[in-house]
Amino acid sequence: MSKTTTNEQTPAAPPPGDDELGAAGSQLSTAPVETAIPGSFGGSRAPGPSGWFAWTGREILGWARWFWRQLTSMRVALLLLFLLSLGAVPGSLIPQTGSDAMKVQAFRDSHTTLAPIYDKLGLFHVYSSAWFSAIYILLFVSLIGCIVPRTWQFVGQLRARPPGAPKRLTRLPAYATWRTAASPQEVRDSALQVLKQRRFRAHLAGDAVAAEKGYLREAGNLVFHIALIVLLVAFAWGQLYKTEGNKLIVEGDGFANTLIQYDDFKSGNLFNDDDLVPFSFDLEKFTATYERNGPNKGTPRTFQADLSYSRGAEGKDTKTTIKVNEPLEIGDAKVYLVSHGYAPTVTVRDGKGDVVLHQAVPLLPIDSNETSQGAIKVLDGYRNAQGRSEQLGFAAFFVPTFAGAGKGTMFSQFPALDYPVLALSGYHGDLGVDAGVPQNVYQLNTKNLKQFKDAKGNVVKARLLPGETMTLPNGAGSITFDKDIKEWAGFQIVQQPGTGWALGGAVAAIFGLAGSLFIQRRRVWVRAVEGPDGVTVVEVAGLGRSESAKLPEEIGDLAALVHDEAPSRTDDLDPDPDTYSDTYSDPDPDTAKEPGADTSVPAEGAEKK
Repeated sequence: MSKTTTNEQTPAAPPPGDDELGAAGSQLSTAPVETAIPGSFGGSRAPGPSGWFAWTGREILGWARWFWRQLTSMRVALLLLFLLSLGAVPGSLIPQTGSDAMKVQAFRDSHTTLAPIYDKLGLFHVYSSAWFSAIYILLFVSLIGCIVPRTWQFVGQLRARPPGAPKRLTRLPAYATWRTAASPQEVRDSALQVLKQRRFRAHLAGDAVAAEKGYLREAGNLVFHIALIVLLVAFAWGQLYKTEGNKLIVEGDGFANTLIQYDDFKSGNLFNDDDLVPFSFDLEKFTATYERNGPNKGTPRTFQADLSYSRGAEGKDTKTTIKVNEPLEIGDAKVYLVSHGYAPTVTVRDGKGDVVLHQAVPLLPIDSNETSQGAIKVLDGYRNAQGRSEQLGFAAFFVPTFAGAGKGTMFSQFPALDYPVLALSGYHGDLGVDAGVPQNVYQLNTKNLKQFKDAKGNVVKARLLPGETMTLPNGAGSITFDKDIKEWAGFQIVQQPGTGWALGGAVAAIFGLAGSLFIQRRRVWVRAVEGPDGVTVVEVAGLGRSESAKLPEEIGDLAALVHDEAPSRTDDLDPDPDTYSDTYSDPDPDTAKEPGADTSVPAEGAEKK
């Protein structure tokens, strides 16, 4: 190969205009081209009512087209995406009524000045507020308005052939040339075969072979935008129809997926009771084991719940095991294991020895070693020593591993049931449950209660081991800490449609973005013509959508492959300087090239979405 030039090696020339490259530099992208509107915004208004109506219609149309161009531009889409992410910030920092109404009320009570402002701005329900929905919808419309025209343009490019070679290949960013004894047709046939082997779309166009490669760049761009729309739709679908509830279940008890069974429940705006997946399950056994030694002492090793579940009202019972991050999937619903604790079994008797309560009472842990507290309530069936109906309440404090009397505070030393102790103090009177006011089942409302005291006026309280009994004063009865200590598990039942679509959209967006960033769209031309002395002159040049250091390298590789099929003339390897000057004159003799001038050709102008 006798002569090879690239953008850095050839003498510079003024940048070419669009009229010089023609179709060669066109449509390397599917970005829409903005066009001016003749007589935009109405122009001159003719006299009379008809002129006013015509002018008004043109004015409205002009503004509508201007607004649509702005909405579907890249800068506006990026601005809307930024506003959407910025609008989600208060939804993460400020309590939301949809997730925790109690925290919202506590915030209102402690921030009397800010709360009314937040209410007016909709910051307590960000994701359902008017301003967040407006941003969301505008971004959705912007993406659709961008994708539709780009898709049609891309389909047109796929159906069209690569454009013919420009007149002056020397002005392209990467260029190579040599003279060969092979005929022009032989060179073109060899070039066509080489380009097709390198997976270029190639065809003969006049005296040159035109080829193009890298269409996946635009395909990746479109996939990325379509994936964003899929993500937006999936997110909206999931938020509108989602359900999320929690349920605490003691070993041996069960759950049916109905609203009245949940301890707490929240849902999307379009949720209907009939949307709940029909199923039920029983907690047969909960198993937890812990590290006994080392720096991780007390951390769980096994944390699983054995269930028996059935689908629908008459489904067959099926056994399964739920672990952390391994939920049970039933239709569109997922059952997660989220918490665990102990439920000591107690037996309460009245003064006559009759059993008024016998059940496992779940207590809530307050530390990692399962130190737990709660309340034991006797609502019905109890009569005091005088025969009057009363209600009993016991403040309970439970430790699965007690350090021992005189060895510190009443806190557990290990989460397993090594040395369980139940501390109780009793109350009698009115628990307040008949007033119709909701109250926490794990706390005692002592407003209308009196604490049990002995003959000396001391508060009656006791620490019980399994099997021990605390006797209440004045023949009020007793409470026994039974040896049967059960465990409970907390489950979260989530039903959020669209998660599969959201995951698919996210994966597609990543691959589409990678394709649009790393794949280069480029065109290559190989021209072979007979020179004035009858020797074939071969020119190889390339043009990319954007400047890339790999383009000259690729052109060099292609030129080397074509050169192998059409090698340089042997008498041209060491030509006479005068002959070389005449034979290898600039293919563009009428264009004065100044040293150092820039000959790079911009692939296209500043792109707009």
